[in-house]
Amino acid sequence: MTDLTDKVILITGAGSGLGRATAVAAAAQGAVLALVDISEDGLAATQAAVLESSPTSTSIVVTADVSDESQVETFVAATVGAFGRIDGFFNNAGIEGKQNPTEAYGSEEFARVLSINLNGVFFGLKHVLAVMKQQGSGHVVNTASVGGIRGIGNQSGYAAAKHGVVGLTRNSAVEYGEFGITVNAVAPGAIWTPMVENSMKQLDAENPEKAAEQFIQINPTKRYGKAEEVAAVVAFLLSDAASYVNAQVVAIDGGQSQKY
Repeated sequence: MTDLTDKVILITGAGSGLGRATAVAAAAQGAVLALVDISEDGLAATQAAVLESSPTSTSIVVTADVSDESQVETFVAATVGAFGRIDGFFNNAGIEGKQNPTEAYGSEEFARVLSINLNGVFFGLKHVLAVMKQQGSGHVVNTASVGGIRGIGNQSGYAAAKHGVVGLTRNSAVEYGEFGITVNAVAPGAIWTPMVENSMKQLDAENPEKAAEQFIQINPTKRYGKAEEVAAVVAFLLSDAASYVNAQVVAIDGGQSQKY
């Protein structure tokens, strides 16, 4: 099993989905946690889930909007203030946005999605990498998407942002590898999270269950992935076991992105 004993792991988007699952997985492997989300209720639920599975775990929570650089600075400083360092950073917060073809995709919506999914990732990298460079070690995992490695349709903002996350990942990995830091990304596909559930409602508001069933039929596994399956990969990439894995974008999609 991956060992994160006493490692300080900072997670954004920790209030639900992949962030919550990774928090639970990391705590089970001995990590201490700094949990960040815009939702206070989501953070409380995640902290409760962590304590339920790992009663002796230690965590702090910070309510913050990752698209606001000053708030990013605050939660990075809070993490260092509480624990003295940042060993791993799951740069995960993101939204899907509204689905529309490019000609009908709202300009304000495009800017909103990029502000969270791309600017937010950049701000996180900027301030966490400075800490890791000073301490001479660290592992970063950004959340990209299969929508960051291929076209998906009807999601101009999401696709642009996630392709940008892939670029930021590779660029930062090249810049910081010499300082004992790795920067990788995961590219989840059809993982059953609140975001994907909402996506199915956008596809068919009257019968989202039918849309969900049809959507998964093109996947080689014929099923949705679980948040815990992504969390296991993230935990590995945040650990010293992955110390020579750098600048990689790991698709976690049941093989769908490789299907003709």
